[in-house]
Amino acid sequence: MTVAARRLKALGETTGFVPTMGYLHEGHLSLVRLSKKGASSTILSIFVNPTQFGPKEDLEKYPRDTEGDLEKCRSEDVDIVFMPEPGDMYPAGYGTYITVDGITSNLCGRSRPGHFKGVATVVAKLFNIAQPDKAYFGQKDFQQTVIIRRMVRDLNMAVEIVVGPTLREPDGLAMSSRNAYLKPDERRAAPALYQALESARLRCEEGGVSTDLLTAQILEKLRKEPLIEPEYVEVVSPENLEPLSHTGGGAVIAAAVRIGVTRLIDNIIIS
Repeated sequence: MTVAARRLKALGETTGFVPTMGYLHEGHLSLVRLSKKGASSTILSIFVNPTQFGPKEDLEKYPRDTEGDLEKCRSEDVDIVFMPEPGDMYPAGYGTYITVDGITSNLCGRSRPGHFKGVATVVAKLFNIAQPDKAYFGQKDFQQTVIIRRMVRDLNMAVEIVVGPTLREPDGLAMSSRNAYLKPDERRAAPALYQALESARLRCEEGGVSTDLLTAQILEKLRKEPLIEPEYVEVVSPENLEPLSHTGGGAVIAAAVRIGVTRLIDNIIIS
C-alpha cells in the first residue's frame, strides 16, 4: 500500500482516503464520491479494528461482507481498496498507542473507555501507510471527527480532514453498519432518535435555548418509545466538545441509545 501511495505521489496524483470497517452502505459511498471530487485518486480501507472494541463489545459479530464491499467499490470506481489483516496492523509485540486527552472522556468516551485510543491509533497508522492528501469521515461520528482533527493538528500530520454530512434512511435513521442488528420492531422504533433530535433543532431555531430544557425535552420523547434505552443526551461545543449551558452560540446535540443489543448514535449541529 505504501509503495502504491508513493507511486501515486510521484505521478503528481492527489489522494483521497476513506477509512472504513466495511459492510459498506450509502453513507460510506457518499464519502467516496466526495473524495473523487476532491482528489484525483481514491483509496478506501476496510479493516475491523480490534483495538477500538471493548471486551464485551461486538468485534466477532460485527457485520462483514467482503465481496459485496468490493463490488460497491468497483461500481464507484475506487482506485485502491486496502484490506489489511489484524496481524499486519498489530504484529507480535505491538505496544504503541495514541491518546488524545480531554475530548475523549465524555459522550461515547464515557461508556466506551479505550475506544478512542484504538480509533486514534488505527487512523494514524492508516494515514502513515496510505499517505493521503485528504481523508473523509462522516458527521454521524461527530466526536470521532473532532478527535481526529485534534490528533492531526497536534502531531503535524500533512492530511486535510473532510467531514461529509450524515446520510439517512427515508424515515430519518442515520445510516450505520450496525443497523443490520435491528430486529423488525426495533427498526420501526429506531427513527425516534432522529425525530427527538430534530424536534430539538426546530426548538433552537426560535432562539437560544437552555441546554437543560433541551436535553429534558429529548429524553422525554425518547422515553415514550419503550424499546429505546437512552445512554446519553448532551449539548456540547462543536470545537472542543465541552458541555454548554445555552445553544445561542452554536452547538452539537449528541445522543446515544440502546435498542435491544444495538447501540445507535446520532447528532445534529445547531448553527
